Amino acid sequence: MAWFQSRYDKAGPGGTGADYLNCPMNKEQYEAFVDALIAGDKTDFKEWEANTPYFDGCLPIEVMAERGRETLRHGPMKPMGLTNPRDPLVKSHAVVQLRQDNALGTLFNMVGFQTKLKYGDQARILRLIPGLENAEFARLGGLHRNTYLNSPRVLDGQLRLKAEPRLRFAGQITGCEGYVESAAVGLMAGRMAAAEWHGRPVSLPPVETAMGALINHITGGHIVTIDEGPRSFQPMNINFGLFPPIGAALRNETGKRMRGPEKALARKRALTARAKQVMASWIGGVPGAAF
Repeated sequence: MAWFQSRYDKAGPGGTGADYLNCPMNKEQYEAFVDALIAGDKTDFKEWEANTPYFDGCLPIEVMAERGRETLRHGPMKPMGLTNPRDPLVKSHAVVQLRQDNALGTLFNMVGFQTKLKYGDQARILRLIPGLENAEFARLGGLHRNTYLNSPRVLDGQLRLKAEPRLRFAGQITGCEGYVESAAVGLMAGRMAAAEWHGRPVSLPPVETAMGALINHITGGHIVTIDEGPRSFQPMNINFGLFPPIGAALRNETGKRMRGPEKALARKRALTARAKQVMASWIGGVPGAAF
C-alpha cells in the first residue's frame, strides 16, 4: 500500500528521489480522517496562552481540518507529484508522508503533523492512516511556543536593539524560521559585531540575496498589514516572496511572454541567478567576507 518516493521524484535529504514513505488515502478514508480530527479530544490553552496566535506555516493538523475540509489535502497531505507504483493509473485523494529519522530506518517522522490532540486520541486517529494501523508510536506530537521580538519595531537595520544599541540579537528570536535561516542571521549578526569592534563599516548583504532579503524582512522591509488593522510581524522562512521582483517581462525562447507555471518557474530561476551574481559581487567587495 505505502511506497517510497519524493514529491516529483526530487532528491530529498537522502539524495535518492525516494526519501519519503507515502501512505495514500482515497476520498472516503480522507473524509473519515478529517471527521476524527475535528471531533478528537484536544488540549486546551491556559488562560495566559489564550491570545497566542498560531504560526500559519506550522498549524496543527486539527486546526487546518477545522478551517476547511480541503485544507489538509492542499497542505501537508497534498497528493500532487506522487504516483503509487502498484496502481499508477489511480490518483490518491490525499497522501501522508513520513520521513526517515534514524540511520537504521526504524523511526519515521510524520511530515507537517503538528497537533494539540491528547495522546490517547492521537494514537487512535493516526492509526486511521492506511499503512499505520499497527504503528508503534515512539513519541507522540505536541505544540511548542516560539518567543520572538517584534523586530521591525525594536531592532535597527544592523540587528541592534534601538533602545540599547550595544545589544544585538541573532537567530530565531529575531523572527526568522528554520535552522538554516537562524544560522544565517546569527552569522550576519556576528559579522556585524566584528566589523563594528574593528572600526570597519558594516556592510549588509544586498536585498536581492537570500541573506539580505531575510534581514530586510526582520528589520522592517516587509511589514504586513492585515485587514487594515495593526501591523503584524510573523516569523518567516526564506522564500521567493521576500525578494525584490524582476523588472523585465519574462519571455520564452520564441519571444512570447510567459504565463502560468512556465512563468513561475522562470521567475524563480531568474531570482536565483540574480541572487548568485549579486552575492558574488558583494563578497568580492567586502574585506574578509568569504563564507
